[in-house]
Amino acid sequence: MQIVVVSDSHGKNEVYAQLRALYPNASAYLCCGDSECDESFLDGFVSVQGNNDYTCHYPHHVLLDMDGIRLYMQHGDRIPRLGMIDHFIKLAHAENCQLFLFGHTHIYEEVHKEGVVVVNPGSIYQNRDGSAPSYALITVEDQRIHVERKSWVNPKKEKKRWF
Repeated sequence: MQIVVVSDSHGKNEVYAQLRALYPNASAYLCCGDSECDESFLDGFVSVQGNNDYTCHYPHHVLLDMDGIRLYMQHGDRIPRLGMIDHFIKLAHAENCQLFLFGHTHIYEEVHKEGVVVVNPGSIYQNRDGSAPSYALITVEDQRIHVERKSWVNPKKEKKRWF
């Protein structure tokens, strides 16, 4: 099973259809908030409310059961950065989740701790650590979770050439 996870696109709506075309057989498409668009643009993505999603009304968090794995997804803007991962692990344990997804920081992060995999896919728009925009591709096989960071380059964006 494959799960495509994005966050913080901030109105770059073309990315959703492009990712669905890139991974047509994915089991789920998830957005950790700050899409800044309504559901019609999300093209099949399940989303949570981000702190910049002023005109849309997504849930604060989502719980999903997928192929023997339970996941918890929220944006993460209401949690102080210091101790954030430990807080997410406590939430995951309280909901019997093995996977916790969040966004907000615009920085890719992957932590395996206390039986929980915590993932921030970074920003599909612009990462704050200077790295390339990114998303996560999560594969679940035999209840094992494998996370892969993917750099995002808009496939429809033409490269400029200077002569």
